[in-house]
Order: sequence, then C-alpha cells, then structure tokens
Amino acid sequence: MGPSYDLVCFSHLRWDFVYQRPQHLLSRCARDRRVLFVEEPVLDGGAVWLEERDCPEGVRIVVPHLPAGSSAEDADARQRLLVDELLRAWNVHRYVLWYYTPMALGFSRHLQPLLTVYDCMDELSAFQAAPPALRERERELFARTDLVFTGGRSLYEAKHSQHPRVHCFPSSVDVTHFGRARAPLDDPPDQAAIPHPRLGFSGVIDERMDLDLVAGVADARPDWHLVMVGPTAKIEPATLPRRPNIHYLGAKSYQELPAYLSGWNAALMPFAHNESTRFISPTKTPEYLAAGKPVVSTSIRDVVRPYAEFQLVRIADTLCAFIAAAEQAMREDVVARQRRADRFLAQTSWDRTWEGMARLLDEMAAGRAAPAAPYPASVKATHAAYVSVPASP
Repeated sequence: MGPSYDLVCFSHLRWDFVYQRPQHLLSRCARDRRVLFVEEPVLDGGAVWLEERDCPEGVRIVVPHLPAGSSAEDADARQRLLVDELLRAWNVHRYVLWYYTPMALGFSRHLQPLLTVYDCMDELSAFQAAPPALRERERELFARTDLVFTGGRSLYEAKHSQHPRVHCFPSSVDVTHFGRARAPLDDPPDQAAIPHPRLGFSGVIDERMDLDLVAGVADARPDWHLVMVGPTAKIEPATLPRRPNIHYLGAKSYQELPAYLSGWNAALMPFAHNESTRFISPTKTPEYLAAGKPVVSTSIRDVVRPYAEFQLVRIADTLCAFIAAAEQAMREDVVARQRRADRFLAQTSWDRTWEGMARLLDEMAAGRAAPAAPYPASVKATHAAYVSVPASP
C-alpha cells in the first residue's frame, strides 16, 4: 500500500447500473483505502440530503437528493454544500479527486485535494443529450488535473496533446470470472427456451447500437436467435426492432453474465458508426474472448486495433458481410481460437490495470502535503439540513 489518502469519485454513471470500468477500478482501490463514489443527483422532492450506502466491494455510494425542478445553478450550489458536509462527516483530509464527468466541477472546483485525476472512459460530449457546457468543463478539468487516464487507444490519441500526463489504460477483463462461461453452465430460466444458434450481445442498448443491422440479421436469418442482454438507455424501447427471433432479456448482474454467455454460439458487437461510437473501447470485447466465444463486430477503431489485428475478432459493416462473418465465426476451430485469445488476455487484467494507475497516483501523492484547509468552510445551508440515510437492511 502506498501513501495514505482517501479517494472521492464524481461519476455520471450509477454504481448499480452496469458493472464496468469504474466498478472494476474503484473496488480494487477500496481494498487499501476509503472510496466515496458520488453519483449524479436524484431530483425527487423538496428535501436536500445525501443517501449513503455501502456496496459489497467496500465502496461507499453517495447519492445527492435535490428538489425536482432545480436549475443547474441551484443544483451545483446545493451539491457543493452537501459535498463539504460529506468530507467533514467522514473526516477526509488527504484525498484524491477522481472524475468521470467534468460537469462535477460545477460543485467541486473549490475543493483542495492532494491530486486530481480524470479517468476519461468516453467522449461524453458526443453522446445524445450531452450538456452544452461539457466541452468547456472538460477544458477546465484538463487545466486542473494532475493525471489523465484514457479508456482506450483512440481516446488517448484524441487527448494526449491536451495535457502533459495522459496515460492509456484500456479497459481490461477478469479472465477467471468470464472464463466460467467456457464450461457448460445451467441456462438462466429466461434464456433456456431460446433455440440455437444463439448470437448474443451483452451491454447497454442505446444510441451506439446499429438497430437496423440487428433487425437485418434477424430478418435475413430467421433460424438465428439474437439474445440481447442489458438495459436500454437514452432511446425509446418502442424503437427497438421486434422480431420472433430477437430476445430482449433486460439488465443482468455482473455475476449472472457468464451463465448467459455460456449458452451462446457467437457474441456480437453491432455498433453504429456515429459520433458516440467514434472513441469507444468496448469492455465486452475481452469479456467475450475470456468467455471463449467467437466475436463479430462492426469496425470500431479500438476493436480493429488490436483485436482484429490479432485475428481475435471478425470485422464486418454491411449486412451481408456481418452475416457471412457470423457464419464463419461459428465454424471456427474452438481450440485454436481460444489459444489465440488466451495468449492475448495473459497480458492484461483489471488487477494489473489498477496497479499501474495506483503506482502513478502514489508517486505523485508521496511528495505532496495535505492542504491546510482540506475542505472549505462553506456557509451553512439555510434551505435544508444535512441528512444521511443508512443503507436498507
């Protein structure tokens, strides 16, 4: 364990939504130090308070609750007071601020951490309904941050000239967890009755998905069954293609995923080509490979490099090519494919990724003293008292 400090994370993603990069990294951080994971606010009433709960990985989840209809300015002002109270309540003195969203600067730029880190896992400004101020806030965060991590090579290439300390840490995989899918596992009840061959997708179904391609595959090959595992976000469920051979199974826990993947004949990444997919580095790529599945993807840059270059993933963009690639993938020699995947996956793990990040953090934190005033003496809130709600039994 390196220098003593706490970590305070500001995230646009909720801890319980999909288990992905933030959860993998910060759960490992929590093995050695306190981690406070501050989510975006819930606008649900007239009270202003903080909901707090512990997750099994040891991270403290913090959810601000604000009045419905709060303006952006009011929301920032109230969250600023709540965050100050949070740091006092937890007696936080030496801490690292870890950002997933630059928008959190609106209520946190007054803080005085040992270090500031920006773990840039997506080009958020390219997503649907991105706040207009996001690009400006990201420029400010680059000016303030000590370290920038990127979740893939494309993001690194886009960001490395904007800061002197940008490091590429592509998303990784827990090989042991997903490797369970290589053995026959009991089919989950909602998948058991779906015929084979099954071609599956696991992840968030949103504007990054090429829904026309999904529908086209289902129409062209009615004997194939497309299994879509994951929540729908930022698109209307009514816009999803509905076919007898497309099965939307909804969100599943991280622990459940190997059982679903075990029953697939191939794994798909039918991503659209648009601004929201320009810099993505799908975590599911190494997860599919660890599960032992043949993979077919559209030509996402961080999938082509390195996965297609190492003959680990088949790439196709047109409907005919995608269908042909899936047919070829399901005829691959399983042993040869898994050997190629294992040689590649042996070079990466979430443990190794976190160790590399932590080494950089510790090196910078070691030479820094805690500020004299670790959190400012904010004016006491007059609109509400600070309330901490314990986790439900």
